[in-house]
Amino acid sequence: MASFTSTPKLISIFGALIVCLSPYITPSFADSFDKKVDLIWGHDNSKMDDTGTQLSLSLDTMSGSAFQSKDAYLFGRIDMQIKLVQGNSAGTVSTYYIASPGGPLHDEVDFEFLGNISGQPYILHTNLFAHGQGDREQQFYLWFDPTADFHTYTFLWNPRHIAFLVDDIPIRDFKNHEDKGLFFPNSQPMNVYCSIWDGDGWATRGGLVKTDWTQSPFTVHYQNFNPQACVSQKASLVCNLPEGSDYTWFGQMLAETDLEKMKWVRENYMIYDYCTDVKRFPNGVPPECLLG
Repeated sequence: MASFTSTPKLISIFGALIVCLSPYITPSFADSFDKKVDLIWGHDNSKMDDTGTQLSLSLDTMSGSAFQSKDAYLFGRIDMQIKLVQGNSAGTVSTYYIASPGGPLHDEVDFEFLGNISGQPYILHTNLFAHGQGDREQQFYLWFDPTADFHTYTFLWNPRHIAFLVDDIPIRDFKNHEDKGLFFPNSQPMNVYCSIWDGDGWATRGGLVKTDWTQSPFTVHYQNFNPQACVSQKASLVCNLPEGSDYTWFGQMLAETDLEKMKWVRENYMIYDYCTDVKRFPNGVPPECLLG
């Protein structure tokens, strides 16, 4: 682990203020979940494996379940491996998202997995709130069976943009356009949250397909939670600096090869984009849609 011991000072990078303090040691990739997260509801519907590296959340007729990271982050690359509910998962919503404390001006970035009846594809529902402004939904089918094995879902968040990645393939990129007067999440630390809950009022075909409770419990599995991120500690940030790191994630944009992959996903697997929904926005789509 490289040393990073400077006198605390403010550094402006891409318009963001960061305080660099003494070294912060990132938990290893295989650290036990109980060192990184706290259960916040549905304790009886959670289960950790014997190694402590895999945490399962279940939904039954009584309750769902959820956990949150012990730390709050401001910028980072945050990975989670997830295996979704198998079989008839209609009406269920499994989540992985980052969010600041609730309130009218909160920030939030979402992966939500909307279940379906057996044989039909999951819908990956993404959204982003900046300074309380949301309504930025984009939805995708996945190009693999997300219930058969674990896959990696990533937030790449730095002062320039937020990218959503699936198995290192970008599916969405939200850029910072504060210079155009638009809000961007860069001042409120966010915790990581994961949950499973009953969304049969809207999750599957707009609520037409209800949860089949004879199939419960519905279980989603999480493992290898890997935050490479700046950790909020009171009024300052402590940034991870692994040995040999050059902080590539902090200034990293999508390369041309990444953009080609994202184009492939969006052309073949995107099923909804708020930026093209002129019926929803008859007076014009949100301004970021026109900025690229």
